[in-house]
Amino acid sequence: MASRFLSKNLKIKINRTIILPVVLYECETWSLTLREEGKLRVFENMVLRRIFRPRRDEVTEEWRRLHNEELNDLYSSPNIVRVIKSIRMRWAGHVVRMGAEMGRLGSWWGNQEERDHWRDNIRMDLQEVGCGYTDWIGLAQDRERWRTLVSAVMNLRVP
Repeated sequence: MASRFLSKNLKIKINRTIILPVVLYECETWSLTLREEGKLRVFENMVLRRIFRPRRDEVTEEWRRLHNEELNDLYSSPNIVRVIKSIRMRWAGHVVRMGAEMGRLGSWWGNQEERDHWRDNIRMDLQEVGCGYTDWIGLAQDRERWRTLVSAVMNLRVP
C-alpha cells in the first residue's frame, strides 16, 4: 500500500476488495469486546495512513501523520467496526428467520456462552441506533424493518 506508483483510488479499491474481506472473514459470528474493536480501528487507521500518506503541515512546513479525524474525513466509507456490526446484524436476521433450522448452527457456532454473548452484542448494536427492543428476535421477522436497522447501524457515525 505504500507504493507511489498506485493511485489513492486504486489503493482504496484494493483495501475494499482484498484486505477487508480477508480481515472480516466470518465476522458475522464474532462477539467483540471494546478492546478488540479498538484493535480493529487501529489496524484500519494504520492501513489508511499507508494509503493517504503523511501530509506537510502548512504552518511548520514539517511532515506529520494524519490524525484519526482527518482519516475519517478522507475515507468516506463506514469504519471497520460499523461494517462488522452491520454484517453481524444482517446475519442475525437470517439466523432468526431460519427458525427450526437454527439448531443445526449450534454445532459449529461454539458453546452456549459464546452464543449468549453474541446475542448481547446484537442488543447493544440495536441500542446504539436508539432501538432498545428486548424482543429483537420478533423484530427480525419483519425483513423491511430489520433491513432499515441494519442500514442505520452501518451509517451511524461514531468515532
